Amino acid sequence: MLEKENLIKLATVKMPFGKYAGRVLIDLPEEYLFWFENKAQWPKGELGKLLQLCLALKIEGLDAVVKPLKR
Repeated sequence: MLEKENLIKLATVKMPFGKYAGRVLIDLPEEYLFWFENKAQWPKGELGKLLQLCLALKIEGLDAVVKPLKR
């Protein structure tokens, strides 16, 4: 799932709903992503997969690789 296309989406797609609506996915706080994982559930479809990838990158400290791709 670590395809270039998904990394670009993390840097360009905006959160469509919730407390952080309008924020680019890679800029979402780690705590918010953990909330989906632990308290709520991941959104269905591609958005959920992208948010899971985002959390994995943040946990590993690799989110800095995605940030230069932001427009």
